[in-house]
Amino acid sequence: MRSFLLELAWTGMGLEPRLLLEEAEGRIARLSPLGNGPAPPGAEVVHGLTIPGLANVHCHAFHRGLRGRTEEPTKAAPDFWSWREKMYRLAATLTPESYYRLARAVYSEMTLAGMTAVGEFHYLHHRTKGEPYPAAEMESALFAAADEAGIRLTLLDSCYLRSGFDGGSLKGAAERFGDGDPLSWARRVDRLPEGQMWKIGAAVHSVRALDGAAIQVVADWARERRAPLHLHLSEQVAENQACLEATGRTPTQLVSELGVLGPRTTAVHAIHLTQDDVALLGGSGTSICVCPTTERDLADGICPARELVDAGSPLCLGSDSNSVVDLFEEARAVELDQRLVTHRRGIHSAEELLRAATKGGADALGWDAGELRIGALADFVSLQLESLRLAGAGQLDLISRIVYSAAPADVQTVVVGGKTVVSSGHHLRLGAVGSLLAQSLRALEQP
Repeated sequence: MRSFLLELAWTGMGLEPRLLLEEAEGRIARLSPLGNGPAPPGAEVVHGLTIPGLANVHCHAFHRGLRGRTEEPTKAAPDFWSWREKMYRLAATLTPESYYRLARAVYSEMTLAGMTAVGEFHYLHHRTKGEPYPAAEMESALFAAADEAGIRLTLLDSCYLRSGFDGGSLKGAAERFGDGDPLSWARRVDRLPEGQMWKIGAAVHSVRALDGAAIQVVADWARERRAPLHLHLSEQVAENQACLEATGRTPTQLVSELGVLGPRTTAVHAIHLTQDDVALLGGSGTSICVCPTTERDLADGICPARELVDAGSPLCLGSDSNSVVDLFEEARAVELDQRLVTHRRGIHSAEELLRAATKGGADALGWDAGELRIGALADFVSLQLESLRLAGAGQLDLISRIVYSAAPADVQTVVVGGKTVVSSGHHLRLGAVGSLLAQSLRALEQP
């Protein structure tokens, strides 16, 4: 058992000064406001503001290798689809060993940024020509990477079977994404182990990558196991148009009819929606994962997050392509991007956005975390309040200051399951994470 004296804490419900947190077996066993009373002997003092651990709901770890390499104008059409070709070329280079090294560095970058859980939307399953590895080597690489980084991992194993609505087979780098048929996908995922720090969820890559029967297999698999189910939804106008032409339905209408939507489902992006789509998502309690830094990087558009929340959808956040690893930036971008298109301010409260980054994300990934409460996992983060960004904040404006000004550099302490992973802004196990990133990226030899 460990005891922590939190100088100031945001529990998820409000601010508490001098809060004693006692941990046992990785969970919060006791929370006691101390007032002016003395701390018990042996309590570790956590300075600054302590918040629940941040949960990064949507990540493609290997996309970190594209940072800064896809931004300049080219003769090719500068859109999502040309970016995807560069992503495919990167995907073709990865081996279990290189993927482990890259993912370990990326997940460590996340822990330094205050993230205690990540959802890996994973489709690099097989060898480059689609031949299976003998024993889930790519998945095992991710489990090992997360363990080393000290972050909880929900592996959202993605079923990806076709190149588009015409039913074309996967070719080139995409061959390694597919399992041939949905039952083969299910058998493979059933063999994946769960660990103390990782769990298995399911993912429908997209409505273009699976037909209706395959989507139902994945949804049934997740429902039977009460596992998280995630899907890319309405990220691009072109995909919406293709879905309408092929099925006569929007992507949301299609997955609704197939029984995909519900409280354990998370729709990622959900940008190009009709009012009927918004009602279907909200009415089913489907979570919405917004990834603003990637969505603006790829010129996707802006998610109508306020409408979706008002309709009943919980909100959560993801770093997606990892062009930026900063959940504070993702949180404020939800509000700031909507200000640009609505010409209004104050669409979301700061506490609502911080809950999306904490409890909303933990719920979407299937972890009992995201709040400082008795019984929850002992995952929390402290922020330095005397930094250049946060200095001068008072309790009345503190949460707004965090959401609209904080950065990963403000993270001082990260505790996951009662174990300290980051102290004084330093990763205790892996040390110089920047060097690990540089080494892993150089090894990929991407032009």
